[in-house]
This record gives sequence, C-alpha cells and structure tokens, in this order.
Amino acid sequence: MHIVYLSLGTNLGNRKAIMHEAITRIEGKIGTVLRQSSFHETEPWGFESPNLFLNSCVCVSTSLAPRQLLEATQAIEIEMGRVKKSINAQYTDRIIDIDILLYDKLSINEPDLIIPHPLMEERDFVMLPLKEIWEE
Repeated sequence: MHIVYLSLGTNLGNRKAIMHEAITRIEGKIGTVLRQSSFHETEPWGFESPNLFLNSCVCVSTSLAPRQLLEATQAIEIEMGRVKKSINAQYTDRIIDIDILLYDKLSINEPDLIIPHPLMEERDFVMLPLKEIWEE
C-alpha cells in the first residue's frame, strides 16, 4: 500500500456537501482515507472571483500506481461535473479540484504528472490543511 496526500478545493455550489461527496468518492475509487484536515475558507488563487474556496487535504492509503491515481482523481472530478482544469491557461471557478500533493517519497516529473506537486509550498490553502495531517 502507498500513502498519498491529496488537496481538494471547491468554490461553487454547496461547498461542504461537495467536499464530503469528493471524500466519499475518494474512498470508493482510491482507498482508505486515514486522515482529513479541517475545511479552510480561502480567497481564489491565480484568478478573480467573488466565490470563496473551501479547501481540505486528505491522507489516503491506496494500492493505485501514480498514473492510476491521476486517472482516478480526474475521473472523480469529471463525475462531479468538472469540465476543464483551466481555460486558456487561466484558472476558473470549479465544482471540485483534486490535486496529488505527495505519493510516498516518490518524485515524478512527467508533462501531465509532477509529484510532489510543484506549487504546493507557494499555496497557503494547500500547506495549512496539509500541515494538520502530514506525518513525515
């Protein structure tokens, strides 16, 4: 089994219900959620929007390989109504965003999969909830 840390965010709809649904889907498709941070309300990052985000991190035990994990997180996003990660390389409002932050102590650098997440340390909305649950 592998230990992975995921970041979740939403700024549309019933944000708490969406976060709970995403975590339920993570348990169904990815593995056992071992730890979950509290929810953090934050300003949009990288774009303007009147809609505040709700962010959280989860620690999951999974048997999925990194590429399978990416496919599973993207499938959950699509199932929940997410259409694009960005429009013209610009961030936009989103129903759900699930990012892979860490996968064991693995380092991967592929065009569509970079672990550890390259921007996580620049983002308080990732690091604050991650620090609540991260066990090095």
